[in-house]
Amino acid sequence: MRQLLALAASDLRMRIRDRSVLIFALVVPLALMFVFNLVFGNTDDIEIEPVTVAVSAPAGDDLAAVVGEVLRSLDGMDGLDVTVRETTADDGRRQVEDGDAALAVLVPEGFGEAARTGDAVTVEAVRGDEAGLEADVVLSAVDGVLDQLGTGAVTARAGLAEGIPPDQLAALAEQATAGGPAYELRQGEASDEQLDAGASLVAGQAGLFLLFTVSFGVTSLLVDRETGTLARLRSMPIPAWTIVGSKALVSFVLGVVSTSVLLLAGSFFFDADFGSPPAVALLVVCVVAAATSVMFLIARVARTSEQAGIATSIVAVVLGIGGGAFFPVSATGRFAPLLDLNPVAALLRGLGTTSGGGGVADLGVPIAIMLGFAATTWVLSRLVPDRGALA
Repeated sequence: MRQLLALAASDLRMRIRDRSVLIFALVVPLALMFVFNLVFGNTDDIEIEPVTVAVSAPAGDDLAAVVGEVLRSLDGMDGLDVTVRETTADDGRRQVEDGDAALAVLVPEGFGEAARTGDAVTVEAVRGDEAGLEADVVLSAVDGVLDQLGTGAVTARAGLAEGIPPDQLAALAEQATAGGPAYELRQGEASDEQLDAGASLVAGQAGLFLLFTVSFGVTSLLVDRETGTLARLRSMPIPAWTIVGSKALVSFVLGVVSTSVLLLAGSFFFDADFGSPPAVALLVVCVVAAATSVMFLIARVARTSEQAGIATSIVAVVLGIGGGAFFPVSATGRFAPLLDLNPVAALLRGLGTTSGGGGVADLGVPIAIMLGFAATTWVLSRLVPDRGALA
């Protein structure tokens, strides 16, 4: 044990002096998070601009006037600032073209009569090039009004066809238009295994660059062989597993430190809350153990540091993207369950649980996936013929 710690401490000092470790473990992922924060950090802050709507409705048509009344009622509702201008159809189009109005709603002549009889009628909406989300809200309100009027007309015509007395049709149509849908919508909450966009990006980047960080252990092992350092170590009364174990221990320490720093920094940039620190710490330790286990397998098959770097890059990209390092991955098909066995995906799942208030007792599945991945990879490294650094 003393030999293991002495080798690990010596190698750790060398890795800290190595700028490439700091670049891949901290500088590059932090720079990416900073860029992503600039690009996506304010996507949830939606600003509703004031909107001017030009409305053209035939005079004396009470149903056509309803459209303008509904639009006026939107002013001041949920932060909307709606200004309604009554105008003609040609002037409404001109105002939109000149940029004086974001939207023009043109109700044709005979709209009320057509709505009452259930005949087809078209209300034209002219939208300006600079119209934004507020124009969509206004158009949704117009669509709602037209749907209600159409529902009333259809109900009245159906009532006439069924022989309902005319004096009862008005009440029937009013009930059909004001009764609302036969279903109820309630706002729900996302599953406690889901992170929001910012937190998911932070966790994914931390998992991706963790795989690059732990690769420095196997890379340094091969570099030691190329420079002759490994031969001198093996000539000493030191077991071979101690040399590999010291590299793995260095990778594990670097992985824990870098992942913790990235999660903390990402929480600051994206205002993400990952939940209970002890639970998050347990997830970090388990995912680093899973990532470090890959080092044992690469150390058995890679013959040069260049081969080890290429193999590590392939593994990191495949596991990182498959685990949702940049965007959520939802796969279907026969092999889709394999994505759930990804340690990066398990990290995101576990952090989603802790961010929703879960504790250590709720992390059974993610931890089992990470530790199972580590055990499987270690067993494979024992079965694969040794053609690497210690061959």
